[in-house]
Amino acid sequence: FACSLKRGDCIALIGGLGAGKTEFTRGIADVFNCSEQLTSPTFTILNIYDGSRSGEHFALHHFDWYRLTSPEELYNIGFEEYLYGNGISMIEWADKFPDLVPKTAKRIELQRATDTERLITFEQNFPLR
Repeated sequence: FACSLKRGDCIALIGGLGAGKTEFTRGIADVFNCSEQLTSPTFTILNIYDGSRSGEHFALHHFDWYRLTSPEELYNIGFEEYLYGNGISMIEWADKFPDLVPKTAKRIELQRATDTERLITFEQNFPLR
């Protein structure tokens, strides 16, 4: 999946606590050779990592909307610049503000099957079911 991603792509990650959203994003970061250790941006809203693949450099934008209470908090950090820019954006808890997610975003739902297994559903476009 990660190898199919390109500049400008957005991934909407949906799933409960402990479903594996951050771990999934960590796997994407590994494919893109992000040198910095990926951590959850729950309290910072956004972490940005330098990535590269096949000699092409770009930013990986890792959002976490879990503790946000209003869209204004995203507008205050200029989130549109990141989502519609030249990087790849990963949004944890994207279902909190579905109207702010690009309609072209790929939707990935993660469900905890057991302590060590996850059920992952991929959909090409974001609109929630």
